[in-house]
Amino acid sequence: MMSDRKAELERKKAKLQAIREEKERRRREKEQKDVEEATVRAAGADKDHRKELDAMLSSLGVAPVSDVLSSLSSMNSLASDQSNNITPDVSMQPSSITPAQCGSTKKKSNRELTVVSVAHTNIPPKEPVVYSKQTQTAQTAQTSHDVLTYDDGQAEDEENSLPHMDGFQSKLPPGILPHGLPQVKEVQPAVTQVEQQSKEEKPKEVRELSEEEKQMLILSEDFQKFLDRTSRIVERALAECVDIYADYTGTLDGEEGMDEKSHQRLWLNRSFSDERWSRNRCVTSLDWSPQFPELLAASYHHNDDAPNDPDGICLIWNTKFKKTTPEFIFHCQSPVMSTTFARFHPNLILGGTYAGQIVLWDNRVQKRTPIQRTPLSASAHTHPVYCLNVVGTQNAHNLISISTDGKMCSWSLDMLSQPQETLDLQAKQSKAIAVTRLAFPHGDVNNFVVGSEDGTVYSACRHGIRAGVTETYEGHQGPVTSVSAHAVQGGIDFSHLFLTSSIDWTIKLWSLKENKPLHSFEHNGDYVYDVAWSPIHPSLFAAVDDSGHLDLWNLNQDTEVPTASVVVDGAPALNRVSWTPSGLHVTVGDDSGKIWVYDVAENLAHPRGDEWNKFLYTQQDLKNNKADEELDKLNLSSGPSSLSSMSSISSVPIR
Repeated sequence: MMSDRKAELERKKAKLQAIREEKERRRREKEQKDVEEATVRAAGADKDHRKELDAMLSSLGVAPVSDVLSSLSSMNSLASDQSNNITPDVSMQPSSITPAQCGSTKKKSNRELTVVSVAHTNIPPKEPVVYSKQTQTAQTAQTSHDVLTYDDGQAEDEENSLPHMDGFQSKLPPGILPHGLPQVKEVQPAVTQVEQQSKEEKPKEVRELSEEEKQMLILSEDFQKFLDRTSRIVERALAECVDIYADYTGTLDGEEGMDEKSHQRLWLNRSFSDERWSRNRCVTSLDWSPQFPELLAASYHHNDDAPNDPDGICLIWNTKFKKTTPEFIFHCQSPVMSTTFARFHPNLILGGTYAGQIVLWDNRVQKRTPIQRTPLSASAHTHPVYCLNVVGTQNAHNLISISTDGKMCSWSLDMLSQPQETLDLQAKQSKAIAVTRLAFPHGDVNNFVVGSEDGTVYSACRHGIRAGVTETYEGHQGPVTSVSAHAVQGGIDFSHLFLTSSIDWTIKLWSLKENKPLHSFEHNGDYVYDVAWSPIHPSLFAAVDDSGHLDLWNLNQDTEVPTASVVVDGAPALNRVSWTPSGLHVTVGDDSGKIWVYDVAENLAHPRGDEWNKFLYTQQDLKNNKADEELDKLNLSSGPSSLSSMSSISSVPIR
């Protein structure tokens, strides 16, 4: 049975092999036949083409191709006969060539062509991975403030006013000066005197613009930029007033005038106000530009007497020139409660509004309304924003904002559509903190101090395990109106100190290391609205109150009364106080929209070398006095137990 099956399989295999061989034979015969037919067809076509070509040449009177070829062959035979008469070289004798070689040279073998399928393989090249190494550094170059670079387009006009360089010099790499050789120019054709006079006498036709063209030109963006920039320049030039009779020897002023000026510690330099935009508007915040120290940003509340005007106003004032109008005017649909310059963007100004929005203005854009604003949604602020602060470095910084519902948001200036981080500041029993003021210690971007409406001060942190409120400082009996952190760098670190003011008529000095105030300044007789440390003196700060007093306190000299004090003209309520970056001027804003700039005497503004050590001793004295007061209160509250204890208590001085 198995043998029959094997035999059957062998027969089938043999039959299949025969079928394959038959197919292969037929394929070869067909290919050979196709090749022969193609050869015959090509030869016939070549002959027909030659005949047509010969006939065409003959009709034109030109010898046919066949005749030319026959003449060439006869010339070749004649040349071969002449070459046979010459004795050939031994190496070229026919006897040196074997019959086999003759046969191989004469016989030409036909190659058989076959169709071959080629497999394509693509090998990708090895890709080298390259990394770029960079290092983050802080920019230390100082900006030249003689040229106001915030005037966009001024530098461009100065570049365009330079003479045009030729093609060779314009292709020089940066930093390479031109060679100084004379420039070769094309020689102009000679012009006679008559032609020159005719050209000069011929008036140039000036086309009159239509009303539509004039209107389009006036409304164009380029014309608006030009008019805005040039008007500011002309206004600065007209406002400058130079005293040509200034006497630097002091003989013309008299001894009384010199003595009076030398004893002054605070005197008025100038004031800023605008009848159209700042009148009857309360100044809500002040901030100085880090890039341009002469620029001051001031935000204003709404004006009840002008219901058609925008509710919020932000004006940029220039203290370098004597002009009486603001450098830039920005407005918003909601009262602006706080404003700040974007520290690392010289053209951007930020504002926090009463509605809860954060708005962004750009002085390069020809519009007074914000170019960006945060949304009014649950993910952002929905309560008034009194606190704005830009913290970080040039390459990594954020905008920190806190509203009166205790919500803190961290923003990127490139995207104000939603905050990057949010944090709810809550006190005991999960009660939201109504934040009124914010301050970051010097060089710290994580920890901060806030004041609240209930009179309590809180320290908190943005990140970490204990993110949120970390410490509570109780001492004020009314809402906290200001918080100022110590920001003077020196041999001794005082960054843990901060000042607070309140409507309880007091100013308090605190340390982050203690829950109780180090000292309470109770000299004022009205609401104290703002307080600010000096940016250069470790023990000097300024304070303003509701009765129009501007007080300067030097704690190294006295801790009970101000070192210098002045009442602003008209005794308006002073809402804000701010030092210039140089520390030589102090600026205050009142409730009627006027800003006052006061000069501070150099002997008061500039610190001596031992001020840091003195301030350290002053702190220790304040702590000792505080301990004595607490001890006295404890002794008085315990009550006398006998006449001897009564006599001992009476001998203790009451502070």
